[in-house]
Amino acid sequence: MKRICIYPADVCLLTGRSETYSRRLLRKIKTDLCKQPGQFISLQEFCNYTGLSTSEIEEIFK
Repeated sequence: MKRICIYPADVCLLTGRSETYSRRLLRKIKTDLCKQPGQFISLQEFCNYTGLSTSEIEEIFK
């Protein structure tokens, strides 16, 4: 089954940065996308925001 949501640990894996950085980045993405508290960030939204390729990220998470 394909994953839809992205979490701070995933961002750590993708970027090689700390979990603190990853939480801040996801919080900034949520703010910029006007997400409500409790709403998730999808892989597609993360890719659009960061400029990363969706297909490459999906390969990593298989």
